[in-house]
Amino acid sequence: SLWAEQPQRLEGWLRALDADDRPLREWLAKLGSRRLGLYYERLWQFALGQAPGIELLAANLAIRDGGHTLGELDVVLRDRDGVHHLELAIKLYLGPQDTGHDPHTWLGPGCHDRLGTKLAHLTGHQLPMSNGAHSRELLARLGVEQVQAHVWLGGYLFYPWPGHAEPPAGANPQHLRGRWVRRRDWVMAEGEHWQPLQRHAWLAPARVEPGEGWTVEQFAAWLHVLERQAPAQLLVRLEPDAEGAWQEVERVFLVADSWPFSAQA
Repeated sequence: SLWAEQPQRLEGWLRALDADDRPLREWLAKLGSRRLGLYYERLWQFALGQAPGIELLAANLAIRDGGHTLGELDVVLRDRDGVHHLELAIKLYLGPQDTGHDPHTWLGPGCHDRLGTKLAHLTGHQLPMSNGAHSRELLARLGVEQVQAHVWLGGYLFYPWPGHAEPPAGANPQHLRGRWVRRRDWVMAEGEHWQPLQRHAWLAPARVEPGEGWTVEQFAAWLHVLERQAPAQLLVRLEPDAEGAWQEVERVFLVADSWPFSAQA
């Protein structure tokens, strides 16, 4: 996209969207699902559909064998380098209290998936799908003969607190990060402002309007009634900016003392 070579054009588009976000809200309203992964895909589709130099050929293209669905291609687009199949994923993983080099040791907050398992599924199943016979037949109807497959895996890696873990093999050195802490180890310094972050807001650093941030007493009351075995809670520490709004400066997953729960393979 020309946005890469001319970032001022991208900035202009984003600022215009900040001033009037109705087109984006209307686009997202069609989703009909609260799943974070689908929301992430929908955001990318909106941007790619308006990026100069990009032709969005298909999104969530179902690949079928008769009446059986084999899977779907998240995005198929054309740029000056050809046609690309993109698999989009947003994930948050918590690291072990040791080296962390092995992606299989990084767990989702609910202990239902592992980074290593996700990577294996992406590379072994989702990416090769666009070069399968059923996909090639469907893509030919779109005028596509050759396609390059790529994965965009975004998200956060959370490191143990207290403790230490090295990043998983292959992680971007500039990856977004946070920490995770068991309930028994939770300590809040005097004057800090924390509050839970709702799932739909996990994708970006939190910003809370002036007067809408939680007080220390509100957070203490919330924590007091939180079940000891409650699912992992994503918390953000906020600090006021020059305009009085609260900006995220740190995020932490607060987990039960018995976490991880029967971690899946």
